Amino acid sequence: MTSLPFGHELIETAFDHAPCAIVVTQKRRILTCNDAFCELFGYAKGELIGLFMLKLYPSFADFKSIGDRGYKAMLRNPENYSDERFMQARDGEVFWARAAGRSLTPESPFDLVVWTVEKIDVRPAGGATLSQREREISSYIANGQTCKEIARQLGISHRTVEVHRARIMKKLGCRNTAEMVSRIIHRV
Repeated sequence: MTSLPFGHELIETAFDHAPCAIVVTQKRRILTCNDAFCELFGYAKGELIGLFMLKLYPSFADFKSIGDRGYKAMLRNPENYSDERFMQARDGEVFWARAAGRSLTPESPFDLVVWTVEKIDVRPAGGATLSQREREISSYIANGQTCKEIARQLGISHRTVEVHRARIMKKLGCRNTAEMVSRIIHRV
């Protein structure tokens, strides 16, 4: 029978092997993270420690706007902050994620925060109401896939994907695909 670790060793083992992605940040810099967090983003732990969370966002604008909004919300309620936003893995995949954080320094929320992050399959509508299929297709488009590639993955006709793409563009008020991708990524 294998002996179980005790004390700090047990806590460290539990943190590292927790089934949810956990990261501890100090002023938006990664202090430590667990195995599930590394797996979610495709990095080794040593590659993330000390880096700004910016590394995991699709753009600086996202990093800044989400940070500004989160900071203000955590000043009001440092124990329960959550939001949904796009994040970016090492391989360049942009995905919709739910993040929940608790500040350990309520008077200055970003001084020390424990976060959990989970990948969610489809992003909820905000502003323009997108159907579930449109939200799903928009996430594939944001990752640079063509209508034919999306159709193959979803098992539907590429013409159907084109119809959804046109509806998404109309709902978001876009003139071209580049503008649509930008709006999909920056609508948080």
